[in-house]
Amino acid sequence: MVSASTENLITGPNAMNVKVYRPMPKSVSNSSKKKGKAEKGLLRPTTKPDVDNYVKGVKDALNHLIYKDDSQEVDLKVSKFYSEDPRMEVMIIEVSA
Repeated sequence: MVSASTENLITGPNAMNVKVYRPMPKSVSNSSKKKGKAEKGLLRPTTKPDVDNYVKGVKDALNHLIYKDDSQEVDLKVSKFYSEDPRMEVMIIEVSA
């Protein structure tokens, strides 16, 4: 487990932007037209899990690591995409008062 010094934690309001890149389903990867749309972000996943289910674990994991508490989050954007390289990208931005 990685521990962070409390002096390095974000203590004020923050915004979180999460991008979830899901694996290409066979129905998409077998069709070059669909695959091209998916790679451009024009064809996006509409299946479960819901976007809020992805972000719950991320927010909890970053407690006491990036910020003091996830209650400091004042803005949240979560997006789902298809990708040949499945991953999650998380950006935390301190919000100025």
